[in-house]
Amino acid sequence: MHVYALLHSSMTTLTLPAGVAAPLHRIVHEQIAAVVEPDLRLDELQQDDAILLQAVLAHDRVIRELFLQTTVLPLRFTSFPTLPDLMADLQTNQQAYLATLTRLTGQVELTLKFEPVTIEEQPIGADLKGKDYFLAKKQQYQTQQQQRELQDEELTRIVQAIAHLYPISVQPDSRHVHVLVSQNKLAVLHEQLTKLKQTSTLWRCSIGEPLPPFHFV
Repeated sequence: MHVYALLHSSMTTLTLPAGVAAPLHRIVHEQIAAVVEPDLRLDELQQDDAILLQAVLAHDRVIRELFLQTTVLPLRFTSFPTLPDLMADLQTNQQAYLATLTRLTGQVELTLKFEPVTIEEQPIGADLKGKDYFLAKKQQYQTQQQQRELQDEELTRIVQAIAHLYPISVQPDSRHVHVLVSQNKLAVLHEQLTKLKQTSTLWRCSIGEPLPPFHFV
């Protein structure tokens, strides 16, 4: 039994998207509901990489379509062996799930992608030979290292400035920052990021589309 997302059981007008291979269903336990594809089995999907990839893409699509209709708690690729197992989980964790749904109400996730500005190498004079050439090469390398350190410091300052304003989740490469923001404050966020970009000389920043809060559950 594959579970895509959790949501408030009071959302009764939900239009369920198509699943991987069959229609989806709502499984309700008191105040919480799970959107599931009952007969989709992870062990069967894992036998074929192409089928597994399509299932992963479908999982993401379903969550996005549900997100357009209501607040969702998106789950990673999650399966339960049986319906009783799922019901037991909803029973045990209902209050925690409800608290997370409350926290995420009206929130969207934006991904900020940072690209470093290319550091141009200072050319080495064609007339330099021997020791002078190696000294110039060493200086060139040191200058590049200093520029990279300045870039790292600037990116750290930018991320810290964003973290002071919004909840964030930073990927290990530090160049992808996920921001949790209220839908009614998207314009404010864009304005704040525009000001940050104006003060940034070593990084370019692009902003993704509003998504379900994948990185904040």
